[in-house]
Amino acid sequence: MKAGDLRPGNAIRMDGKVFVVHSIEHRTPGNLRAFVQLKIKDILAGNLLERRMNPAEDVESVDLDRRTMEYLFSDTDGATFMDLDDYDQVILSKSILGDALLYLAPNSSTTVLMLEGNPVLIELPASVEVTVTDTAPGIKGATATNQLKEAVCDTGLKTRVPPFIENGERIKVSTADGSYMSRV
Repeated sequence: MKAGDLRPGNAIRMDGKVFVVHSIEHRTPGNLRAFVQLKIKDILAGNLLERRMNPAEDVESVDLDRRTMEYLFSDTDGATFMDLDDYDQVILSKSILGDALLYLAPNSSTTVLMLEGNPVLIELPASVEVTVTDTAPGIKGATATNQLKEAVCDTGLKTRVPPFIENGERIKVSTADGSYMSRV
């Protein structure tokens, strides 16, 4: 596979390690040759790296098994997920999960990426719906400026919302940065 054909979510093998493409940007600066700027996540170490590659450069593609799983609960060991096909339960450690639990409510479905039968990464949707559990009351008539207030959601996510959002309302947030998108 060519480096210019990579997309977020693709798995590649470089330097003997397996990486998942987090983001990709094709750049063509001034008089210089075009290049691809990759942000890749090391599956085993969990750290995010940046790589610059020629778009025509060959990279070794790795097939990851994508399984739809239901998030059941979390405890001190990690989070327990159930495979919806064969009902096997898998415990994912906090190093694999990262901040993903802030966007997952119990009994919600998500995609877990598996490499050789072992879970390595969670693939979140672009946005999720959460319920606001705690926020300050809005100031009546404060619509002249784009002011935001702090809100805590049922999953533990802290975000900033417009002043008209009240406790108990469902909102849509982006999983990329945790920002408020809209009311549900």
